Amino acid sequence: MPRRKDIWQCGLITRPLDEVLSRGFSPESAIWFPPEPAFTFLADPFGFDDGVHFHVFAEQYDYRTRHGVIERLSFDRAFSLVDRRLVLREPWHLSYPQVFEGEGAIWMLPEAHRSGKLTLYRGNAALDVWRAECAIELDCLPVDASILRHDGRWWLFYSSGESRETKLGTLHVAWAERLTGPWTPHPGNPVRRSRASARPGGVPVLVNGAIVLPTQDCTRTYGGAIRPLWIDQLDETAFEAREGDALAFPGQFEGMHTLSGWGDVTLFDVKTIDRSLAGIALDLRRGLGRYADR
Repeated sequence: MPRRKDIWQCGLITRPLDEVLSRGFSPESAIWFPPEPAFTFLADPFGFDDGVHFHVFAEQYDYRTRHGVIERLSFDRAFSLVDRRLVLREPWHLSYPQVFEGEGAIWMLPEAHRSGKLTLYRGNAALDVWRAECAIELDCLPVDASILRHDGRWWLFYSSGESRETKLGTLHVAWAERLTGPWTPHPGNPVRRSRASARPGGVPVLVNGAIVLPTQDCTRTYGGAIRPLWIDQLDETAFEAREGDALAFPGQFEGMHTLSGWGDVTLFDVKTIDRSLAGIALDLRRGLGRYADR
């Protein structure tokens, strides 16, 4: 039974992601999302600007149910919240909802390894209804799959859901001509093994012509920090990369595990750790409830 709970909080800064990855950022300039109720959180923020509103898609999680769903938060041009709603719920846990444009549609590729597959969703014009388009077949059960359009094809970066170690410390790559596939796994998979800079942690982006992938530094704790992974070579046979320094975050927080951008806005999340007696009592009540239902 867990005795600690990661409580995530989202924020944004009005600087583009490529600049943040190459130069870092000052957390004091952040615009913070309002705190969530006790033992719930928002995490894994990804943005999309429709020209009227800036939308943030994020995991909403409640420790009472231990089930993640995807919510859409819509902001006006001054970043005041004007709408918030549930947009995707499945029988399995959902998180990490990267939203992107391509092939004449708007798509979402959420983390859903507990379903046993990676599902691509197509959105409606209002971005509040998402329908499963297809399952993406890869060489392993992917975790935190992150997509990039580069040199005329689609690239996916992901970790393997085989074990805790592979989730935290491996990086796989695959490519396709079309989103619906077929997808070709890189022959060097896993192309990287490192708890410091392998698991994807946000939107891949080009910086001065080079691909940079935000990755999670999990050497100390899950989601301990974000490190940029500078990819020097990526093709059908080779992969070469080097890690950068971990990005700084405010001292009262104990980790950061998602960094994403859209236009001139960069989104991130940071965590505190709850070790309270109230949290332990919540787990005890939940455990007793499951036992009573047997």
